Amino acid sequence: MAESILKADETIREVFGQIKTTLRAQAEIGLETPPLSSSSLEYMGRGPAHPQSLEALREYIGDCERCKLHLSRNQLVFGEGDSTARLVFVGEGPGRDEDRAGRPFVGEAGKLLDKIIRAMGLTRGEVYICNVVKCRPPKNRDPEGDEVAQCLSFLEQQIQMIRPEVICCLGRVACQALLASDFKIKSGRGKWHAAMGIPVMPTYHPAYLLRYPSEKRQAWEDVKEIMKQLGLEVKSDD
Repeated sequence: MAESILKADETIREVFGQIKTTLRAQAEIGLETPPLSSSSLEYMGRGPAHPQSLEALREYIGDCERCKLHLSRNQLVFGEGDSTARLVFVGEGPGRDEDRAGRPFVGEAGKLLDKIIRAMGLTRGEVYICNVVKCRPPKNRDPEGDEVAQCLSFLEQQIQMIRPEVICCLGRVACQALLASDFKIKSGRGKWHAAMGIPVMPTYHPAYLLRYPSEKRQAWEDVKEIMKQLGLEVKSDD
């Protein structure tokens, strides 16, 4: 009985996630909001609140309990950096260190990302760093579909408020959230894509590069494409 209830609950969450995605798509092409109550629309991510700044959005999200990830997290990790950044990095979700600190990319993968940013001639304070989901998935598993659906509108609002010149998607999960659900990082990385009218460069997640250092060369080639797009100096590797 308990197992059947859990399966039903999971199915319901998946259906709501699909409805929310449909509502966002309809809004983008100017269709009217369906006749639902204000509380229902807010749950669907189409509520009356329209935060106009990153600070207001963070306040609106509050001590979020919109999906099951809140049950195991310590802190919500919203994102940080320059609110007018030319470059936004998007990862999949907070890890253990980020969950403890309340900041994105502060663990070992974050240290590698910091090195990449410095190699670009930038500082961490000059870019913006965030994740698809704002709470740590248990045991660092991939975010599930309903969790991504619940959080995606917040990421989209962050990007809309910043309006960067380039988005760098770090890893498969971020790419699938912003680009296409069937995105393959091996074949899709290193090529320009677009999301929300903004150029997107997919590359490997720093955590992946820590496990497979031989792929760092390919990731650096992707980063150099971003540098060219931003008009940053690309020094010879010789």
